[in-house]
Amino acid sequence: MRHFTRLSDLGVSGVEAVLGAALAWKKQPPGAHLRDQLLGMVFFNPSLRTRASFEAAMLRGGGHAIVLEVGGGVWKLEDRAGAIMDNDKPEHIREAIPVLGRYVDALAVRTFASLADDDADAADPVINAFRELAGVPVVSMESAREHPCQGLADLLTIRERCGATRGLPVTLVWAPHIKPLPKAVPHSFLLTAAAAGCGVRVAHPPGFDLHGEVLEEARRYAAESGGSVTVTHDRNAALAGSRVVYAKNWGPATKSVPPAEAAAQVAAHKDWLVTGKTLAAAAQEAIFLHCLPVRRNVEVADAVLDGAHSRVLDQAENRFHVQRVLLHDLLNQKKEARHVHVA
Repeated sequence: MRHFTRLSDLGVSGVEAVLGAALAWKKQPPGAHLRDQLLGMVFFNPSLRTRASFEAAMLRGGGHAIVLEVGGGVWKLEDRAGAIMDNDKPEHIREAIPVLGRYVDALAVRTFASLADDDADAADPVINAFRELAGVPVVSMESAREHPCQGLADLLTIRERCGATRGLPVTLVWAPHIKPLPKAVPHSFLLTAAAAGCGVRVAHPPGFDLHGEVLEEARRYAAESGGSVTVTHDRNAALAGSRVVYAKNWGPATKSVPPAEAAAQVAAHKDWLVTGKTLAAAAQEAIFLHCLPVRRNVEVADAVLDGAHSRVLDQAENRFHVQRVLLHDLLNQKKEARHVHVA
């Protein structure tokens, strides 16, 4: 049984297949390709674009989605192995997940990182429990380690605007925030851009390293695809000649900064605000990306978000287009796949 909860479920060839199918379906929609299919969507955390785009993909494809918000109309769920359940979580995922899997054709899950331990977050315990217990295909709507559908939407946007991505210089630049955020989005952009052959530059202040396993995985993809991965603390050097500027906050590495000090560490780098001057260091035709939601004038200046370089709305729309390709393959995997195979 195939799942899609991490980019390694696709690999380099799978990324190309999904992007190609998504581009084709934007020109000629596939019709009711998900007829009579039922997707269960489990949200441990809030959502706007993710929920709307997955529901839209199911409904426009002739299927249906059931939305469950953990702790909001649905029992709070315990996920710790061996937990003594004497707190406010009356149900364990070891019962909840397989029960849900008996009602639906696939499950989609959204669960955030704890931000207390990068290694524990990279192990992705909740999403992996769904893979183990669901009995049906599982797709990630963001997990502690990755947000793979976002990464595919990012690359679809780049492919539409810049053409071929092999060797394309793109920059993932850290941005300030009022608090530390998870690393799932930057991880997925790095992995997907490397798999698409981009020359990826990652720029962040000292102490804000992405997870080492993710960096190594990205370098393996780059070696296969003809891309490259470089990491620097020099933002202007990373931006020089770049065709894509992707701004995103993430918290400091837990091994270098204790969680209790993380907010202060983030606040110490307000000068990394992305402004028109930041974009001026990139190529003249560069596009600007951000996964949204964005805190205006904290992470990114109004002039950038509202300016001619911004493609954030296209980027958000493209969540729908890549997800319906993925849902098609996962929900129809028992039939002859007609368009794309997830590895």
